[in-house]
Amino acid sequence: MMRAKAKQYAVTRPLYSEESFAEEHERVYRHRKTILDHVKQYFTCNSKRAKNTVLSLLPVIGWMRVYRVKEWLLSDIVSGVSTGLVAVLQGLAYCLLASLPPWYGLFSAFFPVVIYFFLGTSRHISVGPFPVLCLMIGSVVTRLVPDEGPPVNITGFEGLTRDEQRVVVASSVTFLAGIMQLAMGIFQVGFVVMYLSDTLVSSFSTAAAVHILVSQLKFVLGLVVPGISGPLSIIYTLDKIFVQITSTNICDLVMSIIIMTVVFIVKEINDTYKAKLPVPIPIEVITTVIACGISYAFDFKTKFKVDVVGHIPLGYETPVAPNTQIFQETAVEAFPMAIVGFAVAFSVAKVYSIKHDYTIDGNQELIAFGVSNIFGASFKSFAASTALSRSAVQESTGGKTQVSGLLSALIVMVVTLSLGFLLEPLPKSVLGAVVMVNLKGMLMQFRDVPYLWRRDKPDCVVWVVTCVAAILLGLDLGLAVGLGVELFTVVFRTQFPRCSVLANIRGTELYKDRKDYINIFEPEGVKIFRISSPIFFANIEFFRGKLVEAIGFNPLRVLRKRNKALRMIRKLLKKGDLQLTSKGYLNTSCGPITESEDEMNVEELDQPIDFKDLPIRINWNAELPANICVPTVELHSLILDFSAVSFLDISALKGLKTALKELIRVEVEVYIVACDMHILEKLHQCSFFDDEVQPSMFFLTLHDAMLHILETHPEATEKKSQCEKVLTTVTFPHPINGWNSVRIRDKTASEPETKF
Repeated sequence: MMRAKAKQYAVTRPLYSEESFAEEHERVYRHRKTILDHVKQYFTCNSKRAKNTVLSLLPVIGWMRVYRVKEWLLSDIVSGVSTGLVAVLQGLAYCLLASLPPWYGLFSAFFPVVIYFFLGTSRHISVGPFPVLCLMIGSVVTRLVPDEGPPVNITGFEGLTRDEQRVVVASSVTFLAGIMQLAMGIFQVGFVVMYLSDTLVSSFSTAAAVHILVSQLKFVLGLVVPGISGPLSIIYTLDKIFVQITSTNICDLVMSIIIMTVVFIVKEINDTYKAKLPVPIPIEVITTVIACGISYAFDFKTKFKVDVVGHIPLGYETPVAPNTQIFQETAVEAFPMAIVGFAVAFSVAKVYSIKHDYTIDGNQELIAFGVSNIFGASFKSFAASTALSRSAVQESTGGKTQVSGLLSALIVMVVTLSLGFLLEPLPKSVLGAVVMVNLKGMLMQFRDVPYLWRRDKPDCVVWVVTCVAAILLGLDLGLAVGLGVELFTVVFRTQFPRCSVLANIRGTELYKDRKDYINIFEPEGVKIFRISSPIFFANIEFFRGKLVEAIGFNPLRVLRKRNKALRMIRKLLKKGDLQLTSKGYLNTSCGPITESEDEMNVEELDQPIDFKDLPIRINWNAELPANICVPTVELHSLILDFSAVSFLDISALKGLKTALKELIRVEVEVYIVACDMHILEKLHQCSFFDDEVQPSMFFLTLHDAMLHILETHPEATEKKSQCEKVLTTVTFPHPINGWNSVRIRDKTASEPETKF
């Protein structure tokens, strides 16, 4: 098959350094706003901004104005009813994770949803209990009010039952998390969620799924296991479960297995035939209703000692103020709750916003969840986010807006006010089974590990370390460890970036890593060095080390050797032991002089070489008198490719300037190419340039610098003959006279082909 002829283009333009380009092309002046300008703009108020502020704080106004009643209302009603039924069940089930009486989960499925209807920007997520958050709340609750032993000494616990104390703890920590979310939203710091990468969230949620799985085993097996919190709590819980394994309630176990099997099979059918099914089969609701009816009919509580939901009070409780002493005890745990709850909800909302083509505002989402949690906590609900399965139900059943969410809250309210008694005979093992079977998606994320190991090993390390830490140390400490490891990998990637030596691809103006290509052109005495990272205090020494490795010599060492040699030559001339021949070569009648005779201090050795009092200029690559040895330097030009350097800090500026001066002082011309204009401005502002380091070393592109070198060093294109070589001709654009032919060395016929 014949290969299609490649398209070609030719550009004729002058050769540009940064200075010549700036002289020929005038830049547009742009006023850069100061911090004071931004502050003034932030606090400026006018009618237009006031209107935009109201619309941004109450997004419901925006989408309700364009609500299509005829097209969307029926879909929202169907979606709201379906989601409401699932929300009732999940509210009861997830409340077990929080170590609270089940009916408080109904409060969390109602109050936050109502507030989010007015303040949220996502139209499709279902707000309410989220299993990971419930588990985090449960760890705080069991720490302050353990199953065994007295609670922590907190004012306000007097006269309260254990369940009431736990409710106070859960609502107070939720109130504090809401304050944190609201504060982050007001101060526009929604970007913090960017530090939670997909890898980190995936591993954290997988570890949370393991914790949830273990926490539900006691309900599935019908065992009495006290709640344990803190590091290694999962190990201690498993130990207590296995000690009592012979006391398993067979009725609970059989019901749980049947429920999990049926729910799993029907969920697979829903996934397989979702395109054909008008509405997913609400199998959790169906099995729960059936299990509840069977439990009531056969009196499981009395006959088989099955633990059931029990009495559910009708109606809502009066609002209460949070306990400020609990704030002090739970501040460390509340912050990760605020971050995780927002991060999960924002991630799900972003997926649906892209799918349905509308925008969401991260800062407004923080405000919405903050107010939702503050308001809900006042009515004894616990922290809300979004459950993936519940949101999927709301979206897949045709939900168009948060009208469906509001309707789902109304369904929960009806159950809370009048139908709660129907759920009293429901076995807790059924709720535990429903929770466990819904963990499939999170547990299947273990499959990410082999993929990450093949594609990105640092990301794989983040996943594994975060998951193991969260499982063993607890979710709060595990999240902190994961964030630390993630930031360490970022620092590691930037502190040890990839550096490479580039070469010209023959016959083009393209430059690639010389190790990756064979048909390349490298002028004699020229090196092109590229660093693919910002340069800052942590990697400046790495940069200098790699640069020395690339050019093949240490310029500071060479400079010191030359200054020592120059001192020796001056001594010989002063003593008369060194004369000049007619050809200008140095000659001596004395023996060799050792370096020990030189007594110069290190500071003098680092200064530029001074030839002003010598009758000739020394060729350092030629033979020197008195057996003086100085390392030869074949390099005459060095090009630094800064196209991937996004910023330089002060430490990097100092280190870079020192490195440039060392090279210049050993007669190596240095050129910096493709430097960002903002970096160049910073160099001028920081007095980077002087008599040695000058702005003329900056060129617009790498090829401009190379052509400049080939003009000033025509000998760089000539290669010494070593064997029988095949010479070819390639064209490079001349800055003025079109195309100039340059001879370069091709591969010898007898040379073996080498790949780097």
